[in-house]
Amino acid sequence: MNTYKLLPTVLSVIFFSCADTRKAEEPYTPLAFETKFDGHLYLPEGWESTLWAESPQFYNPTNMDVDARGRIWVTEAVNYRNFNNDPETHLHFEEGDRVVILEDTDDDGKADKTKVFVQDKDLVAPLGIAVIGNKVIVSCAPNIIVYTDEDGDDQPDKKEIFLTGFGGLDHDHSLHSVVAGPDGNWYFNTGNAGPHHVIDKSGWELRSGSIYTGGTPYNKENKPAQVSDDGKVWVGGLALRIGPDGKGLEVLAHNFRNSYELAVDSYGNMWQNDNDDEVVACRVSWVMEGSNAGYFSADGSRTWKADRRPDQEIFTAHWHQEDPGVLPVGDRTGAGAPTGVVTYEGDAFGDPFRGMFLSADAGRNEVFAYQPEPAGAGYAFDRKDLISSIGTSTEDYVWNDVGPDEAKLFRPSDVTIGTDGAIYVADWYDRIVGGHQMTDEKGYGRIYRIAPKGKKLTKPVYDVTTTAGQMEALKSPAINVRNQGFVKLAEQGESVLPEVKKLLDDSNPFIQARAVWLMAQLGEAGVDEVENILASHPFPSLRVAAYRALKGNEDNLMSYAKIALDDPSVAVLREVVISMRDISWEKSQKILVALASRYDGTDAYYLEALGIGALGKEADLYRALLDKQNSEAARWPPAFANIAWRLHPDVAATAFAERALAPDLADGQRAKALVALSFINTTEAVNLMVDLSMVSIREVAEQAEWLVNFRKSNSWVSLVNWDELEKELPPAQSQVVLEQKAIILAEEKTLGEKMEAVRQLGADADGGKILIALASADQLAAPLMMEAGKAIFNNPDQSVRTMAAEYFKELAPPGVSYEGIIELKGVASKGRELFVQKCTACHKVGSTGMEVGPDLSKIGSKFDQSGLLNAILEPSAALAFGYTMVEVKTKDDNSYFGFLVSEGETTVLRDVSGRQTVIDSKDVVSKKPMATSIMPGGLALGLNEQDLANLTSYLLTLK
Repeated sequence: MNTYKLLPTVLSVIFFSCADTRKAEEPYTPLAFETKFDGHLYLPEGWESTLWAESPQFYNPTNMDVDARGRIWVTEAVNYRNFNNDPETHLHFEEGDRVVILEDTDDDGKADKTKVFVQDKDLVAPLGIAVIGNKVIVSCAPNIIVYTDEDGDDQPDKKEIFLTGFGGLDHDHSLHSVVAGPDGNWYFNTGNAGPHHVIDKSGWELRSGSIYTGGTPYNKENKPAQVSDDGKVWVGGLALRIGPDGKGLEVLAHNFRNSYELAVDSYGNMWQNDNDDEVVACRVSWVMEGSNAGYFSADGSRTWKADRRPDQEIFTAHWHQEDPGVLPVGDRTGAGAPTGVVTYEGDAFGDPFRGMFLSADAGRNEVFAYQPEPAGAGYAFDRKDLISSIGTSTEDYVWNDVGPDEAKLFRPSDVTIGTDGAIYVADWYDRIVGGHQMTDEKGYGRIYRIAPKGKKLTKPVYDVTTTAGQMEALKSPAINVRNQGFVKLAEQGESVLPEVKKLLDDSNPFIQARAVWLMAQLGEAGVDEVENILASHPFPSLRVAAYRALKGNEDNLMSYAKIALDDPSVAVLREVVISMRDISWEKSQKILVALASRYDGTDAYYLEALGIGALGKEADLYRALLDKQNSEAARWPPAFANIAWRLHPDVAATAFAERALAPDLADGQRAKALVALSFINTTEAVNLMVDLSMVSIREVAEQAEWLVNFRKSNSWVSLVNWDELEKELPPAQSQVVLEQKAIILAEEKTLGEKMEAVRQLGADADGGKILIALASADQLAAPLMMEAGKAIFNNPDQSVRTMAAEYFKELAPPGVSYEGIIELKGVASKGRELFVQKCTACHKVGSTGMEVGPDLSKIGSKFDQSGLLNAILEPSAALAFGYTMVEVKTKDDNSYFGFLVSEGETTVLRDVSGRQTVIDSKDVVSKKPMATSIMPGGLALGLNEQDLANLTSYLLTLK
C-alpha cells in the first residue's frame, strides 16, 4: 500500500449544531472542536480513522451501501472508460465489473472477509448500489438492475432489469444510486448525459433530454424540450422517485448537471451536490420538490453560456440564478469534483453531529459537513472541513515536505453510515479526477472507517421476524437497513400503532419523523394521528413531515392544505403551496392567494415555491393579486413586484415595460422587469422590447437591445418577421473565397491553380472554414491536403487552426519528458508572465483574461503538477465538459465551427471570440463533435520544458 505523511497542522473550527432536536425551538448553539491528523486523515479531535479495507480486497470503488449484517457492499469500476484507458495496460475484467461484499468478522475495525456477489458484463463502471432486504439494486446506465438473493447465500438467484432507457453508458454523468425514502419509495438521480427514455411498469414514460452530448463515444445524440407523460418538460440531471414495484415513476426536480447521489433524510428532505463546467461553480443544495436547478435553459436547448447576460458573474450565470423559475443555490463550494452524499442520523458521535449532511468531494480530497439551518422556506449552509487528507480545504492547500501527490491521491468517491453508527469513506485513489480518465493502472482503492476514539461501536443484530426487531431496524442509522423495519411494520397495519406512537418520544428527532411516515400507512387510526401532528405538534419539522406523508392521498389533499393554511411556519406553508402545482385554479385559488399574501418579499425559496404551485395558473394568480396593488406598475410594493417577476404572465407584458421606463425605479428592479418581459413569449412582448431598445434611456436601451438579439435566436425566433424588424443581415462569405472554392472543385483547373487557391483559403478566416469543410467531405486530393496543412495552421482564426488538426497534419514538435519537467525548479513569477502572454486570450484568472476556456482562478486546488502537464500538453485527451467544438454542415455546403450553445428552431454556435452564429435548424445537414480541443498543445504555443515548469508552478499557486 502507498503511504504518506502530512504536516501535523491543528485547525480550530466552529461547527454549528442545527439538528432539529427536542429543543428545536431554541437557538442553535455553536460547538467548537479541533481537527487533528490521526495518522491517516485529518478528523475532529476525539475521532479516529482505520484503514478498513484496501485493494486487492476490491478495486476502484464508486459507491457503497450497508446491509442489515453491517457488511459493506461496493460497486467497482475496473472497466472504467476503456475508450480512454487501454485494457492492455490497465486492470481489466473481461467478464464485466463486479459487486463485492466486505465484512469485519472479528470486529477489530478492519475487513477480513471478501466475496464477489456478482460479476456481470452488463456492469460497465456502475455508479450506484443499494441493498434493500434481499434485493441488491445496481445503477449502471442504461439500466437499474435488481439482483435478488432468495436463499441468503450471497449469490443472486434472479436478475431483473428494473428500469431501462437512461442515457450515459460508461459516462460520469449518468445513473446514480437508489436509496429508500422514509415513505418506503425508492429515490435516485441521474446526470445530464441523456436522453432518458424510461417506461415504468405501469406504462408511464419519461422523456427527457437536453443539448448535451459528448463525454463518451456512446453519448452522440440528445434532444431538448421533450414532453413526458405528465405533460411536463424535464431536462438535464433528474431527481426521481418510484415505488418498489416499479410503478409510479415521477420527477421530483430537474436541470442539474451531475449530482452524484441523492440523500433523503427522515423528514423527507432531499440533499445533493452538483458539479460544474468551470472551476468556481460546484454547489451543495437542498432540493425543493418540483424545482428547476438551473443548469440549462428551462427547455434544455441552451447552455448557461448561451444565456449569460452581460456582466453576469460565472456562478450566477452557470446556475441561472437571476432567472425566474430557478431554485436558489445552497452552498457555493468552488473548485472540486463532488461525489457521494449521506445524512448522518445516528447517535454515535453525540447530539451535535446528529443531522449532519456529508458531501464527499474527490477533487478537494475532502468530505464536507453541514448542519443545514432552516432559514425561511429554505436552508442556510455553513460548510466545515470534516474529513480530509490535507487538513484544510484544498482551496488553501499548502505544499508539505513530502510533496503534494500522495496527499492529493485521496479521492473520496462515496460516504455511507454503518449499522454501528460509524462513517465509512470509499477512496478511489488516483492522480486525476473527472474527465473520464484515470491514471492508476492497478485499480487501487481504499475504505476508511471513522469512529469516536476509544468508543466500541458494535453492529446490532436485527430479527425482523419480530415486531421488536422491526422497530430496532427502523431506528438504524443505515438508511436502507431501516427500510426493512418500515416495510415489515407497515405490513402489520394498525396492530403496531401503539408501539410506533412511542417513537414520538424518542430522544432522536429523526426517529420521531420515521414514526410519522409509518403511521400514515397504518390505516385510518394511523392517519388520524398524523393529522393531529399536522394540526398541533409544536415542532415545525414534524409538521412538515406530516404534511408530506399525508399529501399522497389526493382525495384529501385540499382538506390537509386547509388545516395547514394558518401554520406559523413558512416551511409548512412552502409544502402546501408546492402541493397545489397540479390542482386546478378553481380548486386552488383561495389557497394560492392566501399563501401569496404570506410572502415577505425577500425569501427566495418561498417565492420559488409559489411559482411551482402556480404552474399553469400564473395569469390567474397575477390577476387575483393585482386587484390589491397600486394601479401604477412602477409603484408596486417589492413583494408583489417579485411575485410578478416569478410568474411573468403574458398579461403583465405592458406593466413590465412601464416599470422598465419608470425614472425613479431602482436599477435592480428595472433589470428584473426587462428580464421578466424577455421570458414572455408573445408578439406583444417582442414589440415592447424592440421599442425599449430604441428609447433614450441608455441603460434601458442597452439591456433591451441585448435581450432582443438574444431572444430572436431562441424563444422569439418565430413570433415576428425579423426581416421587417431588422434590416441588417449577417454578412455572407466574401466573393473572393467562394471563387477560390470554385477553382478547387473545377475539373478543368490545373493542380498549380488549385494549390494556389488552397494557399489563399488557408490564410483567410472564412477560407480556412471552407478548406475544413472540403476536407471533411473528402473533396481535397492528397497533394491539396498536404498544401493545406502547410497553410492552415497559420490561419488568423484560432478555431480554424484548432479544427484543422482534425483533418490536416502539422509537423510534429519534439517530445518532452513529464519527469524532466517535474524535476526542474519552476519559477512561479515567470510562469505568470507566460500565462499573461500565452493563455489570457482564452483563460481567466481573477479579473485578468478572457472566458473562452475554463476559468483557472482555482485550478491549483483541483490538479497536481502532473495533471496540469497532462492538460497542457495533451488538451484533446480529456476535453472539459462544455468545451467540445462542433462542426455544423448546412445545405449550402458550408461548415460552421464553434461551441454548441443552443439548439431548437435555430442552432447557435459561439466561436472562441464570443461571436455567435445563428443557423436555421432546417438548413442543418449534420452536426459532428470534434475530438480536438480548442486549446493548442503546449508545444504549439512555443513552450519548452523550463517554460512548462514555470507555468505549472504558477498555476499551482491558484487556489
